[in-house]
Amino acid sequence: MARRDPSGTPATVTLTAAGVPFSQHVYEHDPAARSYGQEAVDALGLPAEQMFKTLLVDTGAGLAVAVVPVAGSLDLKAMASALGVKRVGMADPGAAQRSSGYVLGGISPVGQKRALPTVVDESAELFDVVYVSGGRRGFDIGLAPADLVRVTGAVLADIAR
Repeated sequence: MARRDPSGTPATVTLTAAGVPFSQHVYEHDPAARSYGQEAVDALGLPAEQMFKTLLVDTGAGLAVAVVPVAGSLDLKAMASALGVKRVGMADPGAAQRSSGYVLGGISPVGQKRALPTVVDESAELFDVVYVSGGRRGFDIGLAPADLVRVTGAVLADIAR
């Protein structure tokens, strides 16, 4: 029986088990921060186009994951189209936390409690490395976009505006 690394998060454990190289970036989370994504961009000194936020949407038949640049927002119509459903809305925050196993502001697209349909904005392919939440507030991970897509089972689509 495999043991879980007590120092890691489900995201880092998943990446390590999959043999995916990644970097870890820790910063002091400010509870007063209005935007978790922008806080990470500012704290780590990274371009907002290269830092991606994880959003959960409700399709009416279940939840799905959208991964879009912090610099933009999620286009709900484009997300629905990418998923092949009529429409989506933002998921209830409590449902997002229960489904993912992570707290808001620390939801990683990697290592979620339940595997959900995932769509990564195609702009991720513009970079050698993209940054996403590592599974807790104040902790991000950097990895190749192809690895992010592979380990999450995601599809790439134009879902940001």
